[in-house]
Amino acid sequence: MKTAVIATILFISMQMGAQEIYDFSSQSQPGDWYVVDDGVMGGRSQGNVGLSEEGHGVFQGTVSLENNGGFSSIRARMDELETKDYAAFKIRLKGDGKNYQFRVRSRLNERHSYQYEFPTTGAWQEVTVPFDEMIPTFRGMRLNLPNYPGEFLRECSFLISNKKNESFRLEIDRIWLEASPL
Repeated sequence: MKTAVIATILFISMQMGAQEIYDFSSQSQPGDWYVVDDGVMGGRSQGNVGLSEEGHGVFQGTVSLENNGGFSSIRARMDELETKDYAAFKIRLKGDGKNYQFRVRSRLNERHSYQYEFPTTGAWQEVTVPFDEMIPTFRGMRLNLPNYPGEFLRECSFLISNKKNESFRLEIDRIWLEASPL
């Protein structure tokens, strides 16, 4: 992964208590994000990431339960970002009526991530992800650890894993940090 390239896509704009993490546009590079499917465990799900004509990120594909599969995800790594002054992630996106997870990692050497599951409506929406509601998980199992401490960010990802065979499509406009989850 090209950390230096991803660092250049980190848009830091301190305005009204918010800080950009990623803003998709027609100039974005879909290669900033990479796919991790259940194929790493023998599954058959297939996801991909690209850009729509409008410049939104598009995460789409199929989830298959065949061969003990059942998930697809996209991830972006970045240089360490301090998040202590914030309380929530905000995401502007358009889903397909299915549930998705937003996940983050504080450090790359941690095996677990912090997840927040949210429904999509089929229309453009802003999803608020409060830090204190992001639960620690590893391979789909909840861990006996505190929720996301909100101190640092090194990776963010989107994952679909609804325990059924399905096609999916999630458009992502931008991701940012908010000082208050409201």
